[in-house]
This record gives sequence, structure tokens and C-alpha cells, in this order.
Amino acid sequence: MAADAKPMQSDLGLYDYLPWNERPKIVWPGNKKIAVWIAPNIEFYEYDPPNNPTRTPWARPNPDVLQYSHRDYGNRVGWQRMMAAMDRAGFRGSVSLNVALCDHHPEIIRACADRGWEFFSHGIYNTRYVYNMTIEQEREIIRDAFDTVRKHTGQELAGWLSPALSNNFWTMDILSEAGIQYTCDMFHDDQPMPVKVKSGRLISMPYSLEMNDVIVYNTQKVTPRHYGEIIKRQFDQLYKEGAESGTVMCIPLHPYLVGQPHRIDAFAEAIEYIAGHDGVWQTTGREIAEAYHASGAYDAFNAAMAAHKAEGGSR
Repeated sequence: MAADAKPMQSDLGLYDYLPWNERPKIVWPGNKKIAVWIAPNIEFYEYDPPNNPTRTPWARPNPDVLQYSHRDYGNRVGWQRMMAAMDRAGFRGSVSLNVALCDHHPEIIRACADRGWEFFSHGIYNTRYVYNMTIEQEREIIRDAFDTVRKHTGQELAGWLSPALSNNFWTMDILSEAGIQYTCDMFHDDQPMPVKVKSGRLISMPYSLEMNDVIVYNTQKVTPRHYGEIIKRQFDQLYKEGAESGTVMCIPLHPYLVGQPHRIDAFAEAIEYIAGHDGVWQTTGREIAEAYHASGAYDAFNAAMAAHKAEGGSR
């Protein structure tokens, strides 16, 4: 077996299972019931990216003018509508950033930074995956992301979403090793929780496929009005459950989809609905991660998990 290979096992081995009723209570700042964060994916898709034998970026043969130009709409027009809607509702964004955008469209980066938005890494380009990379090649991507975001925004990266959700067996270990605080690559819960890594402390941050406008519009083919209702129903349930223990709701966006003229009003109305409730923490991924650690929730979860296993619970 190669040194970097991982033996066969029945699950990912990245996180534990602890039933909801055995978890320590999570308390958000100000005793808020729910932490709501919006994650705009501000991306750059290369017209003719390097070939990756595991995955082809474009479904159609080059030149795929249709797909490239559709995504380019977000960086030309859609992001401004999305940002205006978020401004009105009082939401800052946590930008899931293809860091090469700092060079391609610095105007967008400045507009986000001026509003106090967070930047976390979504790889260099969304057309370059980590499949088939060595550990050192992937480490270099992480270093590049840290350096580029620091240079253009003055921020230190706290979060990570792998480009196109591509991962290797060692990805979580080297993210934690580099100082990343949270990953969005897992979709298994509505609360943050520890990720099993070799060193450091990494947590999984509730992101969402169900709320993601790519899934909603491109896969489920729903109407804008229905998307607005999905957002509100998701919020209503997590808001109710958050009265017992703090929950997290994420709305992942892509400006080329949500920023279309016929879709923006439904999104705007939904987030204004959320903002109109008491007990809502309108926040960022970084702030959620910091609060989770500051409250002792990380250590409390691990202690509860140890007790659960000692009593014969899931392993």
C-alpha cells in the first residue's frame, strides 16, 4: 500500500456521531437562537484550464462559450444585485473565494472588503481540482491562498471549501496543519463539530447543499418564489430548534444564478424575513468558529463524545 493511501473502512472517519439529546448546549453570543451566515461563491472559471484526468471542468467541447459566459455574468452583473440585497437586510458575506479573482477582478474584492465581509478559500480557480495532487502540491495551494488573501485584503484565512468540493484522504489534516479553523466540505449536521485531524483544531461548519442556489436552480429546477419559501422554511425549523441549543443556517450563493433579474427579489425578501426575527445572529463563518471555540463547545463536545462511547454508544 502506498504511503499516502488509506485502508478501507466503513465510514469517512472524520467526525463522530453524538445524538442530539446528548450534546452539550451551544450558546451563541447574546443568547441568540440561530447563527445565519451567507456564503457567496465568487468564482473564476478558466476558459481552457489544465486537464485533470479525474474530472472535466466543462461538459461541452471547447470552446464552451455558453457555460463560460453564463458564469462570467456573476462577476459582471450578478454580484452587485446580490450585494445590494444583502446590504438592505444587514448581512455581511463570507466569500467563498477563488483566490485568483483577486487578480482578475480586484474591484469586487474591494467592494466586499469595504463592507467588512469575510474571505475564505474556495481554491485558486474553480476549474482546478485537488484530485491526483500530491500532499505537497495541495499544501502549496493552501499557502498560495493564505498569501493572496492576506495581500489583497489584510485578512488571515479561517475557512476552506475545496474547489468543486474535491478532496484527498489527507486534505483535512493539512488544512488544520496550516491553521484553517473550519471546513465547509461536509454536510452532515446543523451544528459545528470537531473534525478528526492529526494536529490542531478543525471544525466542520454547517454549509448546505439544500440551500445552495446551484442545487436549487440547476438540479431541482425550482422557481425563484419556491427558493424563497425553501429559505424561509429552513430558517423557521432551525430557529425553533435553536431555542434549545444554538443552530447554524448557511445560504450558499452564486452571483450568476441568484443575481439574475428575475430571481433577486425572491432572495431579498427571504433574507429580510430572517432579519426581521429576534434572536438571530447575522454573522460570518469566521465569527461562528471563534464563538464555538470561545464558548468551550469544542471541548464540551469531545468530552460528551467520550462519555457516550464509554457507555457503549456509536464509535
